Order: sequence, then structure tokens, then C-alpha cells
Amino acid sequence: MPDERPSGDPPRLAQLRDVETVYQPAEDSRLLAATAADGIDDEALVLDVGTGSGYVGARIREATGVRVVGSDINPDACRQAAQKGLPVVRADLFGPFRDGRFDAVVCNPPYLPTALEEEWDDPMERALSGGENGRAVVNPFVDGVGRVLAPGGRAYLLLSTLTGPDAVRARAQTAGLSTRLLAEESHPFERLLVFEFTATD
Repeated sequence: MPDERPSGDPPRLAQLRDVETVYQPAEDSRLLAATAADGIDDEALVLDVGTGSGYVGARIREATGVRVVGSDINPDACRQAAQKGLPVVRADLFGPFRDGRFDAVVCNPPYLPTALEEEWDDPMERALSGGENGRAVVNPFVDGVGRVLAPGGRAYLLLSTLTGPDAVRARAQTAGLSTRLLAEESHPFERLLVFEFTATD
């Protein structure tokens, strides 16, 4: 389909990534999957929030044998994850899930800070852009993940140094979560970080 945007408009993020609607695994996905798999118990029930292609959930399942459920707001992502054998719920974060249901929750959220004038309303923009400070999805994740964690449960969140990790730590503390940095990986313009959150009470 030809690009019908007015001349001079910034390109859609989907076009920049050469992906139509679903974020495909990259360095961040691989780091999160490997790190979370190391910390998840064999009998755990895991929720992969924003599952996208289903890569992270499928890798955790393959590495540990645990049960994994995916959720994503994008119906195309739900279909791709289901093709990997994941049970998938179309959902915005945790809405349909019961309190205390999951032993572990993993999330590779959209975390790239993106100015409003650079955003486009398409599925890949929503998969990549974390809003002006990179925390448009990170903040509600941190605020709400404690509700769906079982006692002793853990959440694993992929962040970038571009996202303001100190602000995320402070928000987690307000939400009653302790924070631990489990892994980091350097890239040309950022470091990718995996944080573990656990309830403090």
C-alpha cells in the first residue's frame, strides 16, 4: 500500500522497523527471556504481559517447562503468540486476571521515549513508543503488577537507561515493591536492564 502521509511528515515507526504490526524478538527480548528463566521455579504459572510475537513466553516455557499465559492488546500479536502454542488473552496489562494468580510476571514494554510529534497511531508505534518519558506503559505495569502476583511472586521488567530507571525504582517503592537489578547489557546508545520486583510486605 502506498504511503499516503503528507510530504515532510516523519515516517511511521512500523515502516522504520520494516514490521507491519507485531514487534519481533530482538536483543531486549532475548535478555529478558534468559534472565527470567533463570529465576522462575519449575512449578510456576507465568504471565507474559505484552507478549507480542510470544517469543519471551515461549522461551521461558521451553527453558523451564512452566505454564505460561500471554496477554496483549494487539489482536495480531495474540494470533502470533497463539501460533507458538501459548494460551493468549487479549488484554491491556492485567485487567481480566484474578488477584494473586501468577507466580511470575514478565514484561518487555514499549520503553523508547518518543516526542508526541514523532508518534503515529499504528500497532508498531504502540509496541515501541513509551511516550515522552518512556514510561507510559512502565508506570501502570509497576502500579498494578503486585495485584496479580501470588505470595512470594516475582515480576521481571525490561527497561533501558533511556527510560529513567531511578524513577521506576522510586515508583516501585511507592507501589510496595522491592527492586533488584538482575542483568544489564550495553548497546551503542543505551544499556538494557532487567529488574526484578517483589512485594515488600
